[in-house]
Amino acid sequence: MKMIARRAAGLCLSVLCLPLLSIAAEPQPTHEFTLDNGLKVIVREDHRAPVVVSQLWYKVGSSYETPGSTGLSHALEHMMFKGSRKLGPGEASRILRELGAEENAFTSDDYTAYYQVLARDRLPVALELEADRLASLKLPADEFKREIEVIKEERRLRTDDNPSSKAFERFKAMAYPASGYHTPTIGWMADLNRMTVEELRTWYEAWYAPNNATLVVVGDVTVDEVKTLAQRFFGSIPTRTVPPAKIPRELATPGERRITLHVKTQLPSLIMGFNVPGLATTDTPRQVYALRLIGALLDGGYSARLPSRLERGEELVSGASAWYNAYTRGDSLFILSATPNQQTGKTLAQTEAGLWRELHDLQKNPPSAAELARVRAQVIAGLVYERDSITRQATDIGQLETVGLSWTLMDKELAELEAVTPADIQKAAQTFFTRDRLSVAHVLPEEKRDE
Repeated sequence: MKMIARRAAGLCLSVLCLPLLSIAAEPQPTHEFTLDNGLKVIVREDHRAPVVVSQLWYKVGSSYETPGSTGLSHALEHMMFKGSRKLGPGEASRILRELGAEENAFTSDDYTAYYQVLARDRLPVALELEADRLASLKLPADEFKREIEVIKEERRLRTDDNPSSKAFERFKAMAYPASGYHTPTIGWMADLNRMTVEELRTWYEAWYAPNNATLVVVGDVTVDEVKTLAQRFFGSIPTRTVPPAKIPRELATPGERRITLHVKTQLPSLIMGFNVPGLATTDTPRQVYALRLIGALLDGGYSARLPSRLERGEELVSGASAWYNAYTRGDSLFILSATPNQQTGKTLAQTEAGLWRELHDLQKNPPSAAELARVRAQVIAGLVYERDSITRQATDIGQLETVGLSWTLMDKELAELEAVTPADIQKAAQTFFTRDRLSVAHVLPEEKRDE
């Protein structure tokens, strides 16, 4: 009876894929054009509700920064709300709030983006405000003096006083020995302490140009509407020369690296990372899609290998995860993390050995067709349902474009995942899960010091 149940479950998952793939085969109408000043505009129609999301993405983030000048991209994001030629500090946000809009911004290694979600008839306001600060940002010294203290406090709360964030920041600095990805997005505290408003102005003038930006609009709009608005508000902003930006490439095999960290935590934990390519840097895209499915094989819910084998089976860990970002501007990391099961007396060394057993299993034995079909169905279902959101659609488009890929990949993604075979999974595991690509952090509670 159990065998019949398993076969039935596998059949259901295979059937589940069919409607999901049929949805993916009919992507939303999407249009792309570029203004004379170099601003790329991508419009994706979704007429289910009279709502629109507008996002403006800049090709600049912490991986563009240099030692001694870290945190500039994130600090500039904060200062973009501090006034322009037309409006004073906070006035743009007040206008949007009064219109019932949601707005915010975010900075990462590879990009800085600003967004608004609002009723379709309010889109002109959002675009006018966004174009205004692109063209004429004010950087008042008094506002910067206050805001840099806010940023430093943000760093203290989110990183310095957060044991897991602090540990991951130190791990990442070790795991990326050659590329700008070792730089924390918020910046090192020493650099925040000496940052000046003049540095921010130079950073703004270098990178905030229409020819270094992508405007993404998704929702209840037409391409003609957006083209008219984009030309009206952004068309007169002049093109500027942007500094060359090299792709962050890593040493393919830097050698095994280890660090032991003592932080304010009660439980020890382990972080393992392997230097791997992203989709923008790989010569073999199939390997990237295989790595994505390996992440789900290991950590894709209750029935995935890490929770079923190491957590509930061996009772080796109290929790474990796998994570991989394929959509980076440069090379990436495949990351595993775990916490030893304290109740069964397990150690970090035993936990690390357990994770290696799972990786070696993938290297020696490809997954069964049934297991791969189940995992793939989960991944595809997640992608399809996430993209029911217009905000997620816009974010996926903006991220792809800003890291040097094409938005068209999001409409091909499910077919690429479908093409991955068990042999591809095994080959990717053999290629990338090697000790000469490995970084390991043992995170321990702070040692008690004798008074």
